[in-house]
Amino acid sequence: MWGVLAVLCAVLFLDGLDVSMVGVALPSIGSELGLSTTSLQWIVNGYVLGYGGLLLLGGRTADLLGRRRVFLIALAVFAVASLVGGMVSDGPLLIATRFVKGLAAAFTAPTALSILTTTFHEGRARNRALSVFSVFGASGYSSGLILGGLLTSFGWRWTFLTPVPLALIALAAGVALIPRDRPAAGGGHDLVGAATLTGGMLLAVYTVVSAPDRGWLDPFTIGSIVVAAALLIGFVATEKRVAHPLIRLGILRIGGIVRANLSMVALFGSYLSFQFMMTLYLQDVLHWSPLKMAMALLPAGLLVALGSPFVGRLVDRYGTPRLIISSMVSLSLGYVWFLATAGDTPHYLVTILPTMLLLGGGFAFGFSSIMGQATEGIDDSEQGLASGLVQTSGQVGAALVLAVVTALVAGGAHPTSAGFAPFHPGVNLVSGVAVVGLALNLIPLLRRHHPKRT
Repeated sequence: MWGVLAVLCAVLFLDGLDVSMVGVALPSIGSELGLSTTSLQWIVNGYVLGYGGLLLLGGRTADLLGRRRVFLIALAVFAVASLVGGMVSDGPLLIATRFVKGLAAAFTAPTALSILTTTFHEGRARNRALSVFSVFGASGYSSGLILGGLLTSFGWRWTFLTPVPLALIALAAGVALIPRDRPAAGGGHDLVGAATLTGGMLLAVYTVVSAPDRGWLDPFTIGSIVVAAALLIGFVATEKRVAHPLIRLGILRIGGIVRANLSMVALFGSYLSFQFMMTLYLQDVLHWSPLKMAMALLPAGLLVALGSPFVGRLVDRYGTPRLIISSMVSLSLGYVWFLATAGDTPHYLVTILPTMLLLGGGFAFGFSSIMGQATEGIDDSEQGLASGLVQTSGQVGAALVLAVVTALVAGGAHPTSAGFAPFHPGVNLVSGVAVVGLALNLIPLLRRHHPKRT
């Protein structure tokens, strides 16, 4: 069991490593390849497009075709895409490799989580495993910040090439350690549902990401929204009629699961968008070196790595709802503190360090708790579906918030703008997203303590 967990943790470590290393390298990539801020967002959102568009299909495919097989094939594709990404010299081709890596991660991420939740029984053992799982994700993210700063000093391509040998090692270990499992006996013939879901999700994420650049009233944007909505409506109609649906829609009637998915939108949407802005602000505006910027953001990742092992025990004692609320409070306070103290040139000890500690605490409490609530009470046959659903929410939420944030930053970058001013509207937005996430989790808790009188 723990050997399997080690392989799963290694892949999550690799995912966190890759995301943070590429984030640190964005200004260097833009400078060498001549990419604007709007184009740079596609290096992030190209990954999100593939990831968010296929996560639900990836999770359900693992349930239907076998988790081990899907996991290993997707990990191999991830390694190849990383190698190609480090060799190209064209912006669109680089974005294409990120899209392919997102496609691969759309199968490895929910499959890894479903292997974990089916290997460890619900309760203390699963909570402990989820805590360890989260530690490795945070450690990968923290290590990626440092490695990204160091490797970018030698050339941004190393941030793409470094994950290749690590992915190959994880692949070999997975072949040796992950036990074979049997595909599901039925439910694998919903081809119409698979086509409409995949097409609708891909088009919806692409529309959200490209709309700020094209314009929300552009005919292409409006047409894409209409077609994406039609495909998703067709998917829902199909799932209600087929004997073996790809996704059981009844899972969306469970209040705790719906709140977990919305909380993941708030967590990932605000956190990743804030990191994107800080990367550009500290390097392009304040002219910090990549390594100095990585060290400035490192406390958040360290706090997640150090705090996540204790989250499982806290979940056993207090339950997931209260920890998710604590997460949203910490995130909201972090963004508000940054807005209140930043000014044009924020002081590290006064502004940046407290912000990173609050955000790290919020992520540490939130990630494991949300994952636990999203898969709680779900049968083993649908663990891939539940984990794919919550991770889809995080990626689509990140794409939506980051697209709007990028538009706000680009719109605020006037010739007369200086210092932090162009980024102020974006931080306002992520603050609002975190506060909305807090409110969504507070309302049900307040209703329990203050029931209506009849």
